[in-house]
Amino acid sequence: MSIHTNCIKMIVSLFAGMIFIGSSLAAPLTDSVKLYTPYTKITVPPGQSIDYSIDLINNSDAIKNADISISGLPKGWISDLKSGGYNIRQISVLPGDKKTFALRVDVPLNVNKGTYRFFVTAGGFEPLPISVVISEQGSFKSEFTANQPNMQGNSNSTFTFTANLRNQTAEKQVYALIADAPRGWSVVFKSNYQQVTSVITEPNSTQSITIEIKPAESVEAGKYKIPMIASTNSTSANLELEVVVTGSYSMVLTTPTGLLSADLTAGNKRKIDLVINNTGSAELKDISLTASAPTKWEVTFDPKVISTLAPGKSSTVSAYIKADKEAIPGDYVTNIESKTPETSSKCSFRISVETSLLVGWAGVVIIIAALGIVYYLFRKYGRR
Repeated sequence: MSIHTNCIKMIVSLFAGMIFIGSSLAAPLTDSVKLYTPYTKITVPPGQSIDYSIDLINNSDAIKNADISISGLPKGWISDLKSGGYNIRQISVLPGDKKTFALRVDVPLNVNKGTYRFFVTAGGFEPLPISVVISEQGSFKSEFTANQPNMQGNSNSTFTFTANLRNQTAEKQVYALIADAPRGWSVVFKSNYQQVTSVITEPNSTQSITIEIKPAESVEAGKYKIPMIASTNSTSANLELEVVVTGSYSMVLTTPTGLLSADLTAGNKRKIDLVINNTGSAELKDISLTASAPTKWEVTFDPKVISTLAPGKSSTVSAYIKADKEAIPGDYVTNIESKTPETSSKCSFRISVETSLLVGWAGVVIIIAALGIVYYLFRKYGRR
């Protein structure tokens, strides 16, 4: 009985020793090759692509060949293993060396919010666990957004917006582009510098669209909201842009009677009344006046600058035009311009120059004197 018991103990001890030796040998084998990446848990939105850089480290004294694969990847997720520009399935690593390969994981758009886990495996060695946290509930939709949805300018401005159309579906979409602008406004969509009415967008990609908005000519100052829509048979997205119009700038320079001609004696000065009408919808500021006159003529204004002029109002300015004293009789043109940084108006005056009365009488005297001399000479020497 004791012999049988001792035999059993010896057999048990032998098996225990074999298990211990096996486990001692297996541990270094398992630990000899490691997979490593610094980012084992990240957070991304639906439809995101994740790029990992993974090292296969050989801590042993022999060359190791490892079959690389992905296990436990959620349904609908796509993975791709590459190294040196090639798709890989197996890597060989020298003793004490490491090899780096890339893993790309495409998260689908239609995915639930939560945490997802999968493994990168290298043959029979210890797998590398990776976790991905989906930050929001996925959906089958499109997005239409603008970098700057609000702009301000005068009615003569062209408002240029940059919008992004994102196709968050699993299929290629042809989006029709529509704008609901006020009557008289112009809205133009451009893609790749070409005017378009629709764009083609690949799955899970974004299309850049330029939107140019031109207000109507008679638009009043104020805020205007302009809805945009990008739609297909299966999905659509809305975008609202806001244009703040500060008003239109326009003026007309004329005279109280509308007459643009005058008479002027050479060397004399004449006052001409001018009227500046603000025909726009915005206030005009710092209206200055300039003139282009014949050589040696002088043109001055009173006042020289009009500080402000409200919409629909008018202001009177006196222009003083002095002709050259040696100007010969005839018609001359003087151009007058009123302007601000935003707008301007011009008018041309026809100035008829006349000879002064003194010069006229002097001419008459000279003529009479000449006739008298001729008569005297004729009487004195005519009969000889």
